[in-house]
Amino acid sequence: MARYVLKRLMHTVLVLWAAYTLAFILLTALPGNAISNLINNPQNQLTPEDGKLLKAFYGLDHPVVVQYVRALDALLHGNLGYSLSSGVKVSDLLGDALPGTLRLTALGFVLGAVIAAGVGVGGSYARWNWLRTLLRSFPALAASVPSFVIGILILYYFSFQLHLIPAVDDGTFLALVGPAVTLGVMISAPLSQVFSASIAATRRQPFVHVLHARGAGERYIFGRGVLRNSSLPVLTMLGLAVGELIAGSVVTEAVFARNGIGQITLNAVNTQDLPVVQGVVLVATAGYVLVNLVVDVVHPLIDPRIRADILAARSKRTKRSTGSTPTGPGVDEAMSPRLPEEVAAR
Repeated sequence: MARYVLKRLMHTVLVLWAAYTLAFILLTALPGNAISNLINNPQNQLTPEDGKLLKAFYGLDHPVVVQYVRALDALLHGNLGYSLSSGVKVSDLLGDALPGTLRLTALGFVLGAVIAAGVGVGGSYARWNWLRTLLRSFPALAASVPSFVIGILILYYFSFQLHLIPAVDDGTFLALVGPAVTLGVMISAPLSQVFSASIAATRRQPFVHVLHARGAGERYIFGRGVLRNSSLPVLTMLGLAVGELIAGSVVTEAVFARNGIGQITLNAVNTQDLPVVQGVVLVATAGYVLVNLVVDVVHPLIDPRIRADILAARSKRTKRSTGSTPTGPGVDEAMSPRLPEEVAAR
């Protein structure tokens, strides 16, 4: 298990480096930047000497390779550089905006998981056929509507018409409700689709028929058998949903006029503020890969199939090093579905 975690950590570091390098290459390949725009603007009345001083201050007078090496060295020392448009440290800009975005994405994540759980369970176990049909059609409907449309509709009806939530961020919890619901509905579409399909597939498994034959009730079977096995694919999707949350927060914060990472990203892109964009890319990538790292570490603890792969790989390594077949739980045993202990003992 320690070897598995170490490999994932190395993979995380590699992904962070690749994302930062790719962002640097793409952004420096674009024509112009905030300093060039400032120098070339005749309204600023800057002399050529002033332009040289500005470029030297921000390190833009060196070749691209030298800029990359210096930027990478500064990054390893915790320095993300300075904003080309404001002169403020990028770390300070991100530090001021990050708490608001984290609160928004965390609430949106919880709401999305709750909506997906309700749709998945209700679409499989609802008493009325019309309700099951309605819930099963929700993922396709939610996935077909862009997030900014959902945000605009929430603003129009719940803010301008019903006056239930603030139209702009005023620092209260109610101001989080609108954008959080927007993000929650956005990520609930793929989560509920995967959860519904997983529940349907799990209910067809032989161990569910065994539980029925042994007299177990439907609630007991769902709580102790179906829910645990059908939630494993959703756990993987939760890690992927973080990427959607990060991307969706940019648009959502713009719609609801919130000060956060999304607003900083839009301003940095409009002004070609390359260090800020690189900092945002690095922070967003770090959040995404760290959440997926947690998912990768937790997954083997609850999924016997992943544990079986790890055991099989360890067995092969042991066999190659000792020339003997190690003892321990077999792959078939580790991959067997989890039966409730009370029922399995009957």
